[in-house]
Amino acid sequence: MKNIKLLWNHMDGNRLIYLGAIVSVGLAALFTMLGPLVIRVTIDSIIGGQPVTAPFPILKFIEGYDFQQFRSALWVPGLMLISITILRGLFMFLRGKLSAQASESIAKNLRDRLYDHLQHLPYSYHKKADTGDLIQRCTSDVDTIRRFLGAQLVEVGNAVFMITLATYIMVSLDLRMTLISLTVVPFIFAFAVVFFWKVKKAFQETDEAEAEMTTVLQENLTGVRVVRAFANQAYEIDKFEEKNSTYRKQVYHLVWLLACYWGASDFLALGQIAAVVAFGTYFTAQGTLSIGTLVVYTSYIGMLLWPVRQMGRILTDMGKALVAVERIQQILDEPAEILEENHLKPEIKGQITFENVYFGYEPENPVLRGISFSVKPGQTVAILGQTGSGKSSLIHLLARLYDYQAGSIKIDGIELKSIDKKWIRKHIGVVPQEPFLFAKTIRDNITLARSDASDEEVFQAAKEAAIHDVILKFEKGYDTLVGERGVSVSGGQRQRIAIARALITQSPILIFDDSLSAVDTETELAIRDALRSRTRQATTFIISHRITTLMHADLILVLQDGQIVQSGTHAELSTQSGLYKRIWELQSAQVLQAIE
Repeated sequence: MKNIKLLWNHMDGNRLIYLGAIVSVGLAALFTMLGPLVIRVTIDSIIGGQPVTAPFPILKFIEGYDFQQFRSALWVPGLMLISITILRGLFMFLRGKLSAQASESIAKNLRDRLYDHLQHLPYSYHKKADTGDLIQRCTSDVDTIRRFLGAQLVEVGNAVFMITLATYIMVSLDLRMTLISLTVVPFIFAFAVVFFWKVKKAFQETDEAEAEMTTVLQENLTGVRVVRAFANQAYEIDKFEEKNSTYRKQVYHLVWLLACYWGASDFLALGQIAAVVAFGTYFTAQGTLSIGTLVVYTSYIGMLLWPVRQMGRILTDMGKALVAVERIQQILDEPAEILEENHLKPEIKGQITFENVYFGYEPENPVLRGISFSVKPGQTVAILGQTGSGKSSLIHLLARLYDYQAGSIKIDGIELKSIDKKWIRKHIGVVPQEPFLFAKTIRDNITLARSDASDEEVFQAAKEAAIHDVILKFEKGYDTLVGERGVSVSGGQRQRIAIARALITQSPILIFDDSLSAVDTETELAIRDALRSRTRQATTFIISHRITTLMHADLILVLQDGQIVQSGTHAELSTQSGLYKRIWELQSAQVLQAIE
């Protein structure tokens, strides 16, 4: 019931359209029922001369009517049948049009809502989320709901109208034949309900298997260069074949269930039709049933059994849709990041103070413990530490991707937690270790955060990132497409384009998360010189394992196990015993060895 309510909520704004579709279904069912009745009156009363016993209220006006004049004008019943067929077709068209209009609108709204919600989920959610599974839910699951709402939901109304009208008419004509005609209907319906619960579970397992297969495919396509670099194609093929085989097994089980249902229901339905024809023929031969009435029953039995059999498909697709709704709702139930739009939006100059800061992704297991340091506007802070020492966690706190559990972080004397998240992020330029470029032009990637930037600003940012001359060598210059994830440019070029993207924002705080490691030493020196010569120097954080990158910083922090174990300038730390001196000596020895 919960999932049905969720589906009903997603139909908001389109329910009246569905009501129109269901009304059209009802009218189409009415005109479908009228056709056999016209044939019955033609056979029994116009041709056979029997008195009319019309069961349907709208035909009562013809009772007692003299049909002798129609015997020489049988085109009149024919014209009636044509008119009924045209009207039925009209309402069937309206049913399809309205249901398609509503279902497509709902699917669009769902996709928009999912995409919007995903954009506002916190960084912590996306860090642990399975990209392939998210794609599956936003595409395949939404399409499952669209197909159910577009094709099967109105069939429920069609089944109700057809069964109600057919049962009423048949009971009015002949009770014996009605009981014979409806013998297997309860069994088919009960079989459909049992089948629904079986197929619902099977579809959920199939959907999850498809999501796992999609994840493997997405990961392989994303990391295809790594796969080829290590000649690991055979392993990746085996991994995909395993997931594909599991998916095929689940699909086969689902198809087997469908085959069992349709085979059994076909057997029951055809047996029911055979019984109606056999008993109807016998009663007609005995003179207790008219030929016209027999035609009505043989026509109605097909009309009646089809919607009942269709209930199995309806319940199947409903089971799929309910599973899809649940999977989609799991995303929508994830709490969006609270951006605190009413918080402070002060002028950011770049003075930063950490006071005894504690943070852990799980509060009981802190990864940063008692972090304290202070930076003046325009200064450069270098951070060095072993893997897992908390370097990236520290800058995540600064950008409020996570919030610290204890201590204080102040920006220009204002507590960071009191500053609006969007505001502080607009004033921080981040260059990640693995930069992401969109499948757009180089210009579009650089101006991602500032679409109104002038050509001069774009060129200046590119020059500061030491990429301008390289871009000009491309055939289309700044209008060169970089391809998906920037695969058409080298790693160093991709890194420098990302640096230009951060510099063009003119942010008062810049963060380089080990992002200079992909460029050569000469290029790195050019970038650092360009940063120092900027008219408005930004407070800069540089994470790196390369001492030559850190040695010119105003303050160097050495992290170990989430704590600052050393701090100072290069001159100070290179003479103190500790991690910094050991790394400096090791790297210096490697350089000398390479020179020799």
